[in-house]
Amino acid sequence: MHGSRIVAVGHYQPAKVLTNAELAGVVDTSDEWIRSRVGIRTRHVAGPEEPVDELAAHAGGKALAAAGLTPDAIDLVLVATSTAIDRSPNMAARVSARLGIPSPSAMDLNVVCAGFTHALATADHTVRAGAATRALVIGADKMTQVTDWTDRTTCVLTGDGAGAAVVEACGPGEEAGIGPVLWGSVPEMGNAVRIEGTPPRFAQEGQSVYRWATTQLPPLARATCERAGLTPADLAGVVLHQANLRIIEPLAERIGAVNAVVARDVVDSGNTSAASVPMALSKLVERGEIRSGDPVLLFGFGGNLSYAGQVVRCP
Repeated sequence: MHGSRIVAVGHYQPAKVLTNAELAGVVDTSDEWIRSRVGIRTRHVAGPEEPVDELAAHAGGKALAAAGLTPDAIDLVLVATSTAIDRSPNMAARVSARLGIPSPSAMDLNVVCAGFTHALATADHTVRAGAATRALVIGADKMTQVTDWTDRTTCVLTGDGAGAAVVEACGPGEEAGIGPVLWGSVPEMGNAVRIEGTPPRFAQEGQSVYRWATTQLPPLARATCERAGLTPADLAGVVLHQANLRIIEPLAERIGAVNAVVARDVVDSGNTSAASVPMALSKLVERGEIRSGDPVLLFGFGGNLSYAGQVVRCP
């Protein structure tokens, strides 16, 4: 049982950009109010003709191209999402069909904002166990389709997008590129973040989530580094769930990653749920802000008050 590693990443966002000024014409808010409370300037919005699996397939296709692989090289497809409307076919099967992946194991995971890091750990474990050789792991959400556009406290947060990673087995003697996962949840506080009802709508208890994230998660993130045999000061990058800049910045500071680039993609993309971690990671790689082999902490948290994190080596 050898380890696994990320060999390539990719991301995709819809073309339509919704600014704070435009939102102020829909609901009682302002650019200053939004920036001061959540740090968001813009978000991308998918149209009715852009389903979740299309967003996911675009990101997955970019990751495959970056890895120099053809679709038949993939034997496991995992899609983390909480905004799939249909129950079957699942998003992973639809993405596989769009990309021409011939006969993969295809599964969806719904752990909301921590979905991608859960899916990445699942791919790592599956490859380590020998049940798959190469996986395509995608986080994709269309949060704007579950947004209540009359609720000024939540409609300013959400955006749409997808991020993807190709995971493959390490060779004998090669250092693992995906560290041990630390994951868990707080079930008794699960109602603090919800997507429920008919039609489904996103709602949250903002203050409860803020207090939990900024006080309870720093020691968990530091413990994730310890599992990888590193200290926070060793990190070159920190990619947290892009929920709110007022959560990201204090959390990153309390982790103690003093030498790391901290992803702040929430400013331009909003909260994209399961897409936020892989999309932010892909953008750091694309801009050259982290280099191949650099240790990067990925940490997803939120819906269900679930969390999952691991240290990965930058592809």
